[in-house]
Amino acid sequence: MNKWIKWRLVAVVVVLGFSLWSALPLKEKINLGLDLQGGMHLVMKVDTSQLPAKDKDDAVERAIEVITNRIDQFGVKEPSITRQGTDEIVLQLPGVTDRNRAISLIGKTAQLEFKLVTEDPEIIRRAMSGDVPDGYEVLYGEDGQSFVLEKDALIKGDVIKNAYVGYDSSGYNEPVVNLEFNSEGAKAFSDITGKNVGRRLAIILDGVVKSAPQIRQQIPNGRAVISGRFDNQSASDLAIVLRVGALPAPMEIVEERTIGPLLGQDSIKKGIKSAVIGAALIFIFMIVYYGLTGLIADLALLFNIIIILGGLGFFHATLTLPGIAGIILTLGMAVDANVLINERIREELAAGNPLKIAIRNGYDKAFITILDSNLTTLIAAFMLFQFGTGPIRGFAVTLSIGLLASMFSAIVFTRLIVEAMFYLPSFTKLHMMSVLGKTDFDFLNVRKIAYLISLAIIIGGGVVFFSRGKAMYGIDFAGGYLQEYKFTSKIPTEDLRKAVKEAGIEGASIQRFRDDETMVIIRTKTDTVDKIQEELNAKFSNASPNLVRVERVGPSIGKFLKRKAILAVIWSLIGILVYVGLRFHHFNFAAAAVAALLHDVLVVIAFLAFTGRTIDLLIVTALLTIAGYSVNDTIVIYDRVREKMRQLKRRSFYDIINIAINETLGRTIITSLTTAFVVLSIYLFGGEVLNDFAFALLVGVITGTYSTIFIASPLVLWGRQVAKK
Repeated sequence: MNKWIKWRLVAVVVVLGFSLWSALPLKEKINLGLDLQGGMHLVMKVDTSQLPAKDKDDAVERAIEVITNRIDQFGVKEPSITRQGTDEIVLQLPGVTDRNRAISLIGKTAQLEFKLVTEDPEIIRRAMSGDVPDGYEVLYGEDGQSFVLEKDALIKGDVIKNAYVGYDSSGYNEPVVNLEFNSEGAKAFSDITGKNVGRRLAIILDGVVKSAPQIRQQIPNGRAVISGRFDNQSASDLAIVLRVGALPAPMEIVEERTIGPLLGQDSIKKGIKSAVIGAALIFIFMIVYYGLTGLIADLALLFNIIIILGGLGFFHATLTLPGIAGIILTLGMAVDANVLINERIREELAAGNPLKIAIRNGYDKAFITILDSNLTTLIAAFMLFQFGTGPIRGFAVTLSIGLLASMFSAIVFTRLIVEAMFYLPSFTKLHMMSVLGKTDFDFLNVRKIAYLISLAIIIGGGVVFFSRGKAMYGIDFAGGYLQEYKFTSKIPTEDLRKAVKEAGIEGASIQRFRDDETMVIIRTKTDTVDKIQEELNAKFSNASPNLVRVERVGPSIGKFLKRKAILAVIWSLIGILVYVGLRFHHFNFAAAAVAALLHDVLVVIAFLAFTGRTIDLLIVTALLTIAGYSVNDTIVIYDRVREKMRQLKRRSFYDIINIAINETLGRTIITSLTTAFVVLSIYLFGGEVLNDFAFALLVGVITGTYSTIFIASPLVLWGRQVAKK
C-alpha cells in the first residue's frame, strides 16, 4: 500500500469519526428551525423617542434583560434573544404557539403605578367635561369605567420585591396577584395608606386602572393585592412581568412569524419524503449509468451527507428550509464532481490509456475544474453570509459546509476506494453507459436565436412583473399580515370571503392550496388575526379551524429585508466576477459568467410572474441556489475552453468553444438530470410550503443548463471579438 493511499485512509477515517462524533445524537446536536418544529420569531423595536439620547443604548440592553427574565419564567426551552441594529431585538421561541399570550407577556411594558383617586366633585365635573385641571388626569379601567386621578404617582413598580398568584377571600375564590414591596416600598406604602385612610388608591398597569380599592386602614406589612377579571393564566403572566420588572420603554412588534407544530411536522415529513425519493433516483441512476464508479459515487454521497450533518452538529447550527436548500445544492454539486471525474476517466479510456493511468489522469484533470467551481460558489456563500439576513445566512452556512464536504468526498474518498481496488486482480475494466457518444454540434451557430428567445422571456416576464406591482412580492418584502388555517373539511371560498367581510375587514385576499383544499391563506394589510380567528371559529366550528401560521412584517422591516437581499445578491455577483476574472486572466470570461447568472435569475423571476407566484425570502434563497448552480455549470465549460486553448493553438476560438461544449455535453446533461431528480421530487412531494421554492429551482436547473451552452459561451466569444476590434 503506497503512502498516498495510507494518508487518504487516515484522512477519511479521521473525518468520518469526527463527523459522527459531532452529529450524534442528531436531536441534541442539530436544532430545527421554527419553520420545521413550530414556534415564534419576533423582531421588536424599542421606542426610544421619549428617552434622552444618553439612555437609548442602555434602554435596549435593559429591555433584553427584562425580556430574557420573562421568557425564562415563561418556560421556553432554548430561546434565542439577540440585538439587531441600534433599537431592535430578535426573539426565537421554539415550541411557543400561543401567540396572544406570548406577545402579551413579552411586549407588556408593565409600568406599575399607585395613584390616589380624587373625590372632589368639582374637579371630577371639570375633568369629565374635558377641562382637566393641572395635577390631575383621567384614566380608564378595563371595563371602560373612568377615574379622575392625582397625576403624580405615589409609588411605582420598581419597589416590587415579589409578585405571585393568590385567591381572593370574598367567597368567589377568583385569582388575584399578591405584591410584596422591598423595604423602601413597604415604608412608602405604609405612609401612603396611613395618611389616606378612607380614600381610594388606584393600581395602574400601563395606563389602565386594574383596580381602585378603598384604603380601610394603614398597611404596614408591605403587601398589596391587584384584583380584576383574571383567570389563572393571566394572573400568572401578570405576576411574571411584575416580578421581573418593567420594560424601560414601549416596544412594537415589527416582524412576527408564528408556525404551528402541525405545519412544522408536515414540512419535516414531506421534506424527508421528497429528499429520500430524489436521492433514491440519483443512486439508482448513477449505478445504472456508471456501474462500479457510480456505486462508489453513491457511497461518496452518503459520506458527504455524514460530513454535512457533522459540520452542522459541530457548530450547533439550526436547520431551516433555506438550509435544506443549501444541502440540495451541495448534493447536486457532489454528484457533479463525481460525474466530472467519471467523464474524464471515460475520455482517457477512449484515448487508449490503461485503466490505472486513465483513472489517475481523470482525477488529476477533473481536480482543477472541481476546485474552480466550488471556490466560486464558496465566494458567493461568503458574501451571502456577510450581507444576508437570518434565512439567507443559514443557507450560506449550510452551503459552505456542503461544498467543502463534496470536495473532500469526491477527491479524497472516492479516489481512495478506486486506487485501493487496483490491488484486486479482477479489477481490470470499467463499464459505463454512453447515451450521447461523441457529438459535433455547432452550438454557436444558433446563438442569435437563443438571444432572442431569452430576451422575449425576460421582457415578457418584466412586463407581467411590473404590471402586478406589489402583488409580485410576498409578505417578507411587501409587509402586511398572513394567516394560514387548516380545516377538517373544505370550506367554499365565497363563504370564507363573506365571513371575513362580516368581521369588518376589507381588502383581504384568500388563497387556496393546490394539493390540500382544507388549507387556506388569508392576507390583510392590518392586524386582523384575532378578529378573523373569532369569526371563523363562530361560523365554521364544525370544520374545526386551526390557525397553523401567522406572519406579520411591518413596512420598515419589509424594506430592510428587501435591501439586505439585494445587497447579498450584488456582492455575490461581484465576488464571482473578481474570482473568475483573475482565474481565467480574461475579463470577458467573468462578465459572461455573471451575465449568464443574471439571465438565469431573470428567467426564473419571469416564470414566477407568468404563473402568478410571489417573491419572498424562500424564493430569494432559491434564486441564490440557482446562481450557485449556474456558475458551477459555466465554470466546467470555461475550464475545458482554457485547456483546449493550450492544446489547439491553431484552431479558431469559435471552434474551441464548440469543441469544449461538445466534450462536456454528456456531463452537463447528466448533472442537470440528477439535480432535476431531487428538485422534481421536492416539487411533487415536498408539500405546499416548498412548492414555489421547488418550482423556482426546477426552472433554474433547466435555464441554467440552457444558459451555460447558449448564453455564457457565446458571450465569451463576443467579448473576445469586441476586444480584438
